Formats: sequence, structure tokens, C-alpha cells
Amino acid sequence: MTKTEEPLASHDLYFAEEPAGQIARAYALLVGLEALSVEKCAEPNCLRISYNLRDYSLEGLEGALKKAGFCFKENLLNKLSKQLIYYCEEVQYHNLNTPEHLTKSNTPVVFAKLYENHPHGDHDDTPKELRENK
Repeated sequence: MTKTEEPLASHDLYFAEEPAGQIARAYALLVGLEALSVEKCAEPNCLRISYNLRDYSLEGLEGALKKAGFCFKENLLNKLSKQLIYYCEEVQYHNLNTPEHLTKSNTPVVFAKLYENHPHGDHDDTPKELRENK
């Protein structure tokens, strides 16, 4: 995958209303991170982040923000959607780091690898001495 085809993720972070001033502090903190884009949403207490899945994950970013004392909006829908996003990003990251499997789309490589390990062509199991004396 080339750099222009890198998988990007974009998510909205919804912060709790208390403590006050979280959005400004979180924005200042996240803007300083390399390879992470942050912008303020039209909705109050919300930041939109965009990042490369090879560099960050939503779970990691939220965990770091929680350790720094930030509080997120916690309702059932937010919790469920976050868990689904965490799982999807984990699977995508794993798939990005898995070598390409030999499939029909790369047929010449598949057959070259297959025949390197198995005898092929005309093969006679008769010992050489008996084949010459026929």
C-alpha cells in the first residue's frame, strides 16, 4: 500500500460538559501530535480527529486523554459505537500488518511457489538401472 492509499480514520470525540474548558485543552494537546488532524465540530463539546491507522487508534487516543484527566460523554449508544470502532480498527491494523496471501489474483507466484516444493512434469518411479535395461 502506498502512502497515498494509507487507511485514514476520522471520528468525533464527544466530551462531557464538566469540567469546563476540556475542549480547548484537548484541542491544544491533540494539535501537537504528529500525523493527527484535529478540528472543532459544529456541535458543542466535540472534536473531530483524523489519523492514519498505522499511527493511532481511537482506543489509544481516548485512553491517553482519560489518563490526562479528560471526561467523555458516556451513554449506552456512545459506549457501543466506541467498542465497535475499537474492534474494527484492531482488525484493520492486524490486516495491514499481515503479509499478502497467495491467491488466484497473483497466480504466477502461486504456481511458482507450489512447484518449487513438489515434483512435477514427467516422473517415473522406476529406478534408473531398470529404465535403461528395458
